[in-house]
Amino acid sequence: MSPMITSILILSLATGTIITMASFHWLLAWMGLELNTLAILPIISKSHHPRATEASTKYFLTQAAASALILFSSVMNAQATGQWGILQLEDPLAQTLLTMALAMKLGLAPAHFWLPEVLQGTSFKTGLIIITWQKLAPMTLLLLTWNQASMLTLTMMGSLSVIVGGLGGLNQTQLRKIIAFSSIAHLGWMATIITKSNKLALLNLTMYILISTPMMLSLIFSSTKTTQDLTTSAPSPILAPLT
Repeated sequence: MSPMITSILILSLATGTIITMASFHWLLAWMGLELNTLAILPIISKSHHPRATEASTKYFLTQAAASALILFSSVMNAQATGQWGILQLEDPLAQTLLTMALAMKLGLAPAHFWLPEVLQGTSFKTGLIIITWQKLAPMTLLLLTWNQASMLTLTMMGSLSVIVGGLGGLNQTQLRKIIAFSSIAHLGWMATIITKSNKLALLNLTMYILISTPMMLSLIFSSTKTTQDLTTSAPSPILAPLT
């Protein structure tokens, strides 16, 4: 992929997230999410490996379904209330559908199955974008509608994500799948916390990004892909008993 195309895709990725974070209209927020999804797809499949193509297809189908559900819930809310504003989410069914759609975009259980497969099929650099930058737009919508979202749905999906993320990474040797289940568990804690305080959830998201970014960068620089690689790439065998 040429540097010009890569620059355009990265710019589109940033633009889509900024549009969603700065909008107070559901159509603009949906447009930013769609731009975000379309920009990341060529980045995921740029290696032209069958596994990367499969990962990009799974990512596209999941994100497109979630975006369609967001648009459907916003139309239902507009039909019931006559309002298109993000802060005027008053229809109960629209609240539940929107919560489920944002949970699908984030990768909360039980809609988490795409995240480990997508991360395993792409590079660590793209995986870093998926688990950090790609979470900003849906988390922003969740933080904006935290007092209007379905608290029961968020609590149930968040609690299930903590369990699935904690247990799912135990029997894995691929670091990308371990990171994916770790992301699911962290997002579960954020979804559970956001029902009590959106400021604490924002702090949790910030800490998650600050921890995940240097960890992923260290794995990228050391070319470490499995737990077995940790024992050979480490300067001392201190990590050997842990693998």
